[in-house]
Amino acid sequence: MSGFKEPGFADRQKAALEARKSILDKFRAKPGPDDPAVKQRQAEREAQAAARDKTRQARETEKAARKAREAEAAATAAAQRAREKEEAAAAEATLEAERKAARDARYAARKERKK
Repeated sequence: MSGFKEPGFADRQKAALEARKSILDKFRAKPGPDDPAVKQRQAEREAQAAARDKTRQARETEKAARKAREAEAAATAAAQRAREKEEAAAAEATLEAERKAARDARYAARKERKK
């Protein structure tokens, strides 16, 4: 088996020249900005971007509508709780008035008996 042969200066220069040529060929092979394929890809990208924007706007609209419905439901629930609190307070006040009337009646009856 032979050992590794160190590339000389001429070999390295030749390899560099070939690498530069291959890179230049690659660059020349790329289509220019006026190429129909490039224009078609650009048009497809713009169509996709427009579709994404449209779906994003639809999503945002739906999100805003959902937030409005939730806010309306929360306001309705808050109004219902407030109404229930008022009714409970009114019922408690009525009950308290009845208790006071009963207590006053007992007190008046006790005073009557002591006379």
